[in-house]
Amino acid sequence: MDAIRKIPTSLPGVVILEPRVFGDERGFFLESYNEKVFADLGIKEQFVQDNHSGSRRNVVRGLHYQIKQPQGKLVRVVEGEVLDVAVDMRRSSATFGGWEAVRLSAENKRMLWIPVGFAHGFRVTSESAQVLYKATNYYAPEHERTVAWNDPDLKIDWKLEGEPIVSAKDRRGIALRDAETFE
Repeated sequence: MDAIRKIPTSLPGVVILEPRVFGDERGFFLESYNEKVFADLGIKEQFVQDNHSGSRRNVVRGLHYQIKQPQGKLVRVVEGEVLDVAVDMRRSSATFGGWEAVRLSAENKRMLWIPVGFAHGFRVTSESAQVLYKATNYYAPEHERTVAWNDPDLKIDWKLEGEPIVSAKDRRGIALRDAETFE
């Protein structure tokens, strides 16, 4: 059996990764990252930064990307559950403006690989959530861009339960049609 199962999504390059989980009466063990295994899956990027985000129910973060120093992200949840969203920001792509939403949780232990060229965001669907993600480039606030999480042209179904909690920065996100994009 493979250490990690790769599940394609509707967006070329964005994949769900299901690690093999070993469980017994003590709990569980899984390998969340192995450079060789990931390379065998076609993910050969080098990770340079790990990030950890804690949020409460109905927080929406995103949709973020960096136009220069772009980042690929490997996202997983170690507590709670989120609806994780990737949006294709590559103008030359047949799926430009398309999005994929995947439930990531501490329970399902799935990860989402989001390569360079995509915006990323999530909504917390549990009482709280702890999200960890590895990035292929360093955070560069001067190059960060935000697409409006509620852009009416994207029509992302965030499965909201009441009013979302959104940061001031994310409330200033712009429409995809006005955003800087990748070729």
